[in-house]
Amino acid sequence: MSAANVQFTVFSKPWQEMSLPELGAHLKGLGFDGVELPIRPGFQVQPENVAEGLPEAARILADFGIRIGSVAAPTDEPTIAACGEAGVPIIRICPPIPKERAYPDAVADLQREWEALVPVLDAHGVAIGVQNHAGRSLPNALAIVHALGPFDVKHVSGVWDVAHEALAGTEPDMALDIVWDCMRLVNLKNAYWKRTNSPEAEYAEWTWYWTSGRQGRADWRIVVAELKRRGYEGDVCLTAEYSDHEAVDQLIAEDIQYARELFG
Repeated sequence: MSAANVQFTVFSKPWQEMSLPELGAHLKGLGFDGVELPIRPGFQVQPENVAEGLPEAARILADFGIRIGSVAAPTDEPTIAACGEAGVPIIRICPPIPKERAYPDAVADLQREWEALVPVLDAHGVAIGVQNHAGRSLPNALAIVHALGPFDVKHVSGVWDVAHEALAGTEPDMALDIVWDCMRLVNLKNAYWKRTNSPEAEYAEWTWYWTSGRQGRADWRIVVAELKRRGYEGDVCLTAEYSDHEAVDQLIAEDIQYARELFG
């Protein structure tokens, strides 16, 4: 499998201040095929104008050869309908697990929410994409599959994030064994655990450090080799998430080139 079998998109959160034409030109210049567009207050498309704003954004970005592969957005009926009209197949979410809720109860709450949305998702041909995320969320591939168990992948599907999976400690081939049948989108980024206090401290404290594709806990060489071996065809979304915020354009340009080399 070569890069011709996948489309490379990018989460456009770092370029919030750009107009849609500026964003389209910028992403095409970086070498992307598409975008994951945030639908959030202060961004190019906002929740209150999604019905008109998202289809218009799709038309503007298409003029630059950029398609909207997914959105990071609320899962309400107006947003689902707008995605259907604009031809956006996936609404990506990272559902939180509230501290006051036991994990099984929180997952049951999520499943009830998604079940209520199935008729609307079905009517518009849109899926919710549920991403793993370290911390108080669904932390790994196993958690995604557990939560998505009752659902058809055309309604609620998996978004496998390789960096968060690596932070959780799962080997890529094992994770893909688990999530493969429900996975519709791959997030390609990287991170590692970084200690935030000195070795002399009474207790160690840690945080995530978001870094370039070559430098983190997720070995992109192994990840991409596994995706190619299994014949993955779909979007690969580079999330442009870096702890060095000033270097985003430099790092994402390096990472898309690296990703294309690996898939090629």
